[in-house]
Amino acid sequence: MAPIPLLVLNPLDAERLARIAGGGFAPHVALGPEARARAIAEMPELRCVLTNGATGFTAAEMDALPQLSIICAIAVGHENIDVAAARARGIVVTHGPGTNAPSVADHAMALMLALLRDIPRLDAAVKGGEWMGVRWPRPMVSGRRLGILGMGEIGAMVAARAAGGFGMEIAYHNRKPREGSPGTWMPSVSALAEWADVLLIAAPGGAATHHLVDAAVLAALGPAGYLVNIGRGSVVDQAALITALGEGRIAGAAIDVVDGEPEVPAAMRALPNLIITPHIAGRSPESILATATMVVANLQAHFAGKPVLTPVA
Repeated sequence: MAPIPLLVLNPLDAERLARIAGGGFAPHVALGPEARARAIAEMPELRCVLTNGATGFTAAEMDALPQLSIICAIAVGHENIDVAAARARGIVVTHGPGTNAPSVADHAMALMLALLRDIPRLDAAVKGGEWMGVRWPRPMVSGRRLGILGMGEIGAMVAARAAGGFGMEIAYHNRKPREGSPGTWMPSVSALAEWADVLLIAAPGGAATHHLVDAAVLAALGPAGYLVNIGRGSVVDQAALITALGEGRIAGAAIDVVDGEPEVPAAMRALPNLIITPHIAGRSPESILATATMVVANLQAHFAGKPVLTPVA
């Protein structure tokens, strides 16, 4: 049986491409708007597309592919895939929950530790020839209050690491309490921020979470509070964050996501109390391969006429 063509819209390493090819699919990689539009125009017979939450897939693109029957998001995010349009056309949409959650949770803890202990600045100072002049006290992570915005799988893994390894007190905010979740449910983001020493964002992107963390929430977090974001950049009002950091309204922030990434505003890059990593939290060797394995499993199930493993709810 000939491999089924698969349009791939985001960069994949050779190992993941090989895993997809080994599963019976022929990846056609089209990166960037021009290559993407050209591939869609030249391959109207396509039945499957691989994308991610940031890259997305639009209703107009679905209309240009009349035989399209499944769209796979390679990780958990799917915010820029028009899921409603897909459903209206009978197109299945899947994603990859759990494939990178342990890696993201590990990175969240690394950012929190680096932020509170000021690791990047201390490292740079010592490498620049300083020693005694930079041995200022830095806050402990142990025993502090951690507020988690988004108690999903990643949030729960962070909570387990923080409480079990560092004795942190946990509270969280979702739209409603989640049965069996660790910690105390808070009725609003502002209430969570006011309670927390560290506010950690593990919420997905999209219209429902856009700018949930705004100037008022940052004010509630306060000048001794810290922000960590391993969710999506759009959850935070970026201009308000820049102002809060620049004026000392919060103590510091560490983020793995930027609104409008990969572009990072110059004002953000200049902030000494901000740590930025390039959306790499989920990119461990183990999780990277797991995402491709999940995509193949969903595609194989779909084309065998079986229910997919991880449909978008």
